[in-house]
Parts: sequence; C-alpha cells; structure tokens
Amino acid sequence: MGPFNQEHAVIRNYLELVLELPWSISSNDTLDLKKARMDLDADHYGMEKLKKRVLEYLAVRQLKNNLRGPILCFVGPPGVGKTSIGRSIAQTLGKRFTRISLGGVYNQADIRGHRRTYVGALPGRIIQAVRNAGVKNPVILLDEIDKMSSGVQGDPGAALLEVLDPEQNCHFVDHYLNVPFDLSQVMFLATANRVTTISPALYDRMEIIYMTGYTQEEKFLITQRHLLPKQLSQHGLDSSLMEIPNESVKLLISSYTREAGVRNLERKLAALCRAVALKVAMNQSAMVDDVITGDNPTNEVNSKVYDGNEIWSRLGVAGVAVGLSVNEAGGNVLLVEANKMAPGTGQLELTGRLGTVIKESAILAYSWLRTVAHQYGLSGEDESTDLLGCTDVHIHFPAGAVGKEGPSAGITIATALISLFAQIPVAPDVALTGEITLRGLVLPVGGIKEKILAAHRAGLKRVIVPKKCDKYLSGIPKDILVSRIIFF
Repeated sequence: MGPFNQEHAVIRNYLELVLELPWSISSNDTLDLKKARMDLDADHYGMEKLKKRVLEYLAVRQLKNNLRGPILCFVGPPGVGKTSIGRSIAQTLGKRFTRISLGGVYNQADIRGHRRTYVGALPGRIIQAVRNAGVKNPVILLDEIDKMSSGVQGDPGAALLEVLDPEQNCHFVDHYLNVPFDLSQVMFLATANRVTTISPALYDRMEIIYMTGYTQEEKFLITQRHLLPKQLSQHGLDSSLMEIPNESVKLLISSYTREAGVRNLERKLAALCRAVALKVAMNQSAMVDDVITGDNPTNEVNSKVYDGNEIWSRLGVAGVAVGLSVNEAGGNVLLVEANKMAPGTGQLELTGRLGTVIKESAILAYSWLRTVAHQYGLSGEDESTDLLGCTDVHIHFPAGAVGKEGPSAGITIATALISLFAQIPVAPDVALTGEITLRGLVLPVGGIKEKILAAHRAGLKRVIVPKKCDKYLSGIPKDILVSRIIFF
C-alpha cells in the first residue's frame, strides 16, 4: 500500500499498537516480606490495614505464582495519601506504575476505545496504560474513580465493570484493538473520596479499604519524619539553617490546620520554608518562632485559622449540644442550637441550609419529646396538658452557608431540646451521634471513626455513639478510645 493512501496511516498506527503491547512480557516481582514492610513504613506512617493487605498479597504470591492481581479501592478524605500509597505499593512490589485520572470522564470510549471506523480513533486508557508500562503485570492506579459521570456517549463506570472483574478481564476486548487482551495479571488500585457516587455493580467488584484521617499525634510524627525533610530539601534548606521546635509544629497542627489529611499542613510548612529562605538569602538570622508567631500580616501563616476557645465559648448554655458529621473532607464538629418562644402554637422552625433527611430528624426528635415531656418533667403536673404545644421552637445549625444532611444528628437535636426545656446545660466536653426514631430508639450510623477523630481534633473528651456501632471502632488508636467512647 502506498504511503499516500488514506488507509495507510490508520493501518500503520494499528499495527504499531499491536506490536508495542506486552503480550508476553512480565516483570519479576519483589517477594521479600521484610523489605516490603520496611519500604512501606519508610514511605508512609500508619495505614496498618493497608500495609497488612499488601504483605498478604506478597505472601500468597510466594506460594502461587499465577495469582491474579487484587482490585483495591482506597476511600478517604483528601490529603491522607491515597495516590502516593499506590506508587509506594508499586515500588515495594517491584512493579511498573502508571496512573489513569478518571475525574471528569463521561465517555465510555475513554475506557474501551473507539472503533477504527471513526476518524481519529484511539485505544482506551486501559490499553494505553499497559502499552506505556511495557509489561503485562503493572500496577494501574484508577484515580478519582468516584468522579466519573455518564453522558450521551455512554457510562464509563459500566465500561469498567469488565476491566475490574477477575473472571472477565482475562479476555478484555478494546474496541480499537478488537482482539482479546489479558488483564488478569494487572494489579488495579482505585482511589475515591466517597463511595456513594460509585455504582453498586462497580462497588461490588472492588475491595474497599477505608483511609480515615490522622490524629494530632500522628500528624506530628508525619511532619517530623516525612513532610519537614521533604520541604527542606525542596527549598534548598537543611537542619543547620532551619529547625522547627516541637511546640511550633504542634501549634501549626492545632491552630493553623484542622483537616483529616496533611495537605494543608504541608502547605504551611512550605510557607515557613519560603519565609526562612528569604531571610537566609538576605543574610539575616532565620528564627522560626518569629516566623510563626510574628505580627507581620503579609505572611500567610501568621493569622490563626482556628481558635481553641471558639467552640468552648458557645457551650455551657441550655439548648446547645455538640453533634458530629462526615463529609468528603473527613469528620466535622456540628453545633445544634435550640431556642423557645412563648406564647406560641407549637411550631418548629429549622435553619442552617439543611437537607431533607436532617430536617426529618429534627421533626422526629421534636415529636418524640412532646410525647415523653411528662416523663421528663417538662409538661407540668397535669399529664393532659402540653406546655410544648404553647411554645414555638427554633433550631439552628451554625455555619449556615455549609450544607448539612444525614440522620446522625437525631439524638443531638433531642438532647438540645431537652436541655432547652429543662434549662440544664449539656456537658461541654460531650459530643453525640446517632439516629433517632419516632419511638425514641437510637439506630446505628456510619462514619464513626471519622467522627471520633473530629471530636479528638476539637478537644472533646467524650463521644456518645449507638451501641451497635462498636464494630466500627477497630483501627482507632487506643489512646483516643480510653475514657472517650460512651455507648447509648
């Protein structure tokens, strides 16, 4: 065929793809368990469940060479190391690593490829990743798998069902390649911030490993072992030019960053390094304490973002209770404020940008309280009278610009209402979470670990959780669980 023929370039590109694919080329895995454990500990602190899963995979690979690659999905808030741990796993196993970003993908052709009859047809991202890796058993990281969306060109999540199914991906057919390719030896890793946006079928094909946030003690050790040496190296500094005292590091963690991960903490450390580098370049002495606590308003680390006394100044008043919530960024402390206005008609007013479920929780808590008001001495001596029916109640959730949803605030709202009508303040060091029913039963809720860590970061000493949530307490550091969890 002549080079000027219209089909020449199409056929040549297809043949080059077929020849470049590693049909039988594999890399040798590193199966040294002790070395793998040391490498994982050197790269990341904590994550014991994830590291144990990797070591189990290596142990089985020592016993069986043709083990199919696992399909793991790391779910957690931003900044906890989901993507970086995938790269570390590949280095530990001695495999080649490639990453596919699925955020914003809405066309199934990005996964399966285009048919060669279309102009500008390309293979899918899976086949391209295998070609770039050069071996048939690489580690492929599917980043932000929960950010995919379906469009008029199909659902890419449905196209991933065959890719992530160990019983089917040994004969994966890309529309561009149009011949079966074996993906069973590929180790697929995926990352997501939450699982609610992942389709049930795709969720069923992956082994979910939750990566929650870090405690302040863990952040301190991560800063000393990983973040600070990394930032010093990137900014051309060393320990002789810059040394941050331990108290200053704890001040950064508690007053300048309050997140589940360590991404903002790393940004603050980078800001400190830049400030010290400027002083060193101008032949000045770099005092890190001055940089952190100085009065220079131009430095972004000077103004405290979080005040340790902010939440405590709003507690200790009747009608105020502390709840816990979970979002993509981890756990949060949620205040509930209740106020009564008499005389009234028993109306309930809810404010704070609330979703449907949390509004229903407030209505349930208020209805239950009216039925048991006499039992708690809130309706007077006559049981037939309803003093709550002659009073209007207003429940507000502060931070009104932030959306709130979920049933976890049920017992928090009920506690705030009882405190309001009994005029007894709730203990200021107690946080509550749990769903309430119309009969006053308390049902279990999710996100217990994230909520307990949020209470720990806020300085709350006790957390009241439903009794059936005790199964979610595994993996929480023991120093946090001591005299902290109260089952309801």
